[in-house]
Amino acid sequence: MIKKFVNANIYKQEDAHEILIKDGQFTAFGTDLGEADEVVDLEGRLVLPPYVDSHLHLDYYMTGRTDQAKNETGTLFEAIDIWNDFKKGTTKEEMKQRMYAAIQDVVSYGTQYIRAQTDCTDPNLTGIKAALEIRDELKDKITIQVVAFPQNGMFSYEENGKTGRDLVEEALKLGADCVGGIPHNEWSREIGEESVKEIVRLAVKYDKLIDVHCDETDDVQARFVESLNAEAMKVGRGDLTTASHTCSFSSADNSYAFRMIGLFRHSGMNFVACPTENLFLQARQDSYPKRRGLTRVKEFVDNGINVAFGQDSIVDLWYPAGNGNLMNILDNGIHAEHLMREEDFPRNFDLITYNGAKLMKIEDDYGLEVGKPANFIVVDAPDVFEAQRNRVQCLASIRNGEYLFKKALPSYEVEPTKFIKKAKP
Repeated sequence: MIKKFVNANIYKQEDAHEILIKDGQFTAFGTDLGEADEVVDLEGRLVLPPYVDSHLHLDYYMTGRTDQAKNETGTLFEAIDIWNDFKKGTTKEEMKQRMYAAIQDVVSYGTQYIRAQTDCTDPNLTGIKAALEIRDELKDKITIQVVAFPQNGMFSYEENGKTGRDLVEEALKLGADCVGGIPHNEWSREIGEESVKEIVRLAVKYDKLIDVHCDETDDVQARFVESLNAEAMKVGRGDLTTASHTCSFSSADNSYAFRMIGLFRHSGMNFVACPTENLFLQARQDSYPKRRGLTRVKEFVDNGINVAFGQDSIVDLWYPAGNGNLMNILDNGIHAEHLMREEDFPRNFDLITYNGAKLMKIEDDYGLEVGKPANFIVVDAPDVFEAQRNRVQCLASIRNGEYLFKKALPSYEVEPTKFIKKAKP
């Protein structure tokens, strides 16, 4: 069956306004593409590749709404302490139910790809086992990469004779896609450095991607991002490595940052920023001026360093809001990072689409190109500027040429324009 979508404005394809799909793949982009079995008129709306959530904790979903788990200080480290007790006794089925609900939220806003940060500092690996099952069960509807993330530390955690490092390796053997880490949550700088080296060693041993919670702190002396970049470069895996958060890098002095940006360009290491999460969590000890808590996204963009945005949390112990709508994440990010120059608007959507696909290493099957799976979304705007200015909703999500969902346009009993008086000629 051949499907044709007409009257479309296609991201980064100014001269193409039609899409032809056959057997779940893109077969042509252009104009006057000929006959089709089904024709859909998009009425001038913007077509984007599906949203990519580069950093999301599915296992923490809605844990912030329970009576037994309250983060009184609103800090990262209190949330970690509370979660350590909260997760005990959770069954795999309970975990799966939470993850399914999170995915339903996220998919309803146009996301089709998730890198799922999944806590493995649990001797039973409950979250990892749940995430792996869901990844495989939903693979035709959504692409999920599972990160073996030792929330309590690689070496600062031990239970029943197993360290966080041991559990990371077990998770990789079970089929986790990425090696995670959190060096700033280890007991000392030296232990944090050791954890970074072990993260890279495990990635090489099992041929996995790397995604590390790195320097998610306001400490101007935090330097684990430097160590991670160096270790990844030594084994030629810079482009397979992602440093998530790196909040302290925005507090570092410009001389150090200038040198490191050059090294990041050399290694090809990727970055993820979580705008809403870190705007909320960071600078808790600041009076004024208060830091924004985000890494140097604008400088990364300007220097060709791959950086993507993620939701991070949805109503959990770390962040009390969120709904999985990456349009909201993009909106917050471009405001906080001053990404509203004339040259920014045409490329800002890369932060929640192509850049995430690049760090997930799924470029061969992702994007608006002939021969690739017909995965895309339609948003309620004629172009990228209007989409960002109006923070528009996703009207339809298409996977392999079939709808995951489509929404009706909002209607009004009174047209908004009737409230506006026309100027006299």
